[in-house]
Amino acid sequence: MAVIYLDADACPVKDEAERVATRLGIELLIVSNGGLRPSANPLVQMVYVPEGPDEADKWIADRAGRGDVVVTGDIPLAAKCVAAGARVLKHDGEALTPANIGNVLATRDLMADLRSADPFRQGGGKGFTKADRSRFLDALDRTARAAMRDGNG
Repeated sequence: MAVIYLDADACPVKDEAERVATRLGIELLIVSNGGLRPSANPLVQMVYVPEGPDEADKWIADRAGRGDVVVTGDIPLAAKCVAAGARVLKHDGEALTPANIGNVLATRDLMADLRSADPFRQGGGKGFTKADRSRFLDALDRTARAAMRDGNG
């Protein structure tokens, strides 16, 4: 049975993920260090991990695999989940796959190096738009349906 794992710390698409999970009847595990309001939805389980760096990532990486969907903006976590056979989506709906995860990880590392080399370089990429939200909803729906087929096949 497919499960959607949501890396919930600083995640802008919690509500959208819950809508898709409800529509498809898939369990949604919202994983965070706490501070999130629990959902009354019986398909949604709040998973609170201990405080500390990457605890939610470790929890998800230890469990996600073939037939599951992981929603995260954390590229190292995405790489682990892709390697485990899970389908992975970023918050804007971009799929991270065996074909592109290497390039995405390398770009992330390069940008981190550039930021550390220039203390005046201020991060803060583009804002999250309605188009990103819409793209995510469509991508999660398609990806979750495909994961359901994976999990049953």
